Amino acid sequence: MSSESVTPNTTPLTDWRKSSYSQANGGECVEWSPATAQTHGVVPIRDSKNPHGPILTISPSAWHAFIAYAATGHDA
Repeated sequence: MSSESVTPNTTPLTDWRKSSYSQANGGECVEWSPATAQTHGVVPIRDSKNPHGPILTISPSAWHAFIAYAATGHDA
């Protein structure tokens, strides 16, 4: 069973960090909460332009794969 899900943003999470791969011009901005990832074993991700929108939660291994892919500089 997959641990990835999309949930409404009803639980206040703290310590949101903008990805270093996000662009400064306001597009393609991703934030994640490392404190929540450490304490709950899932990585919450949200669109920084819509902080009250849905939160995608993925497994730590999926997050690491995403970061590795982003670091290659490939477009989606």
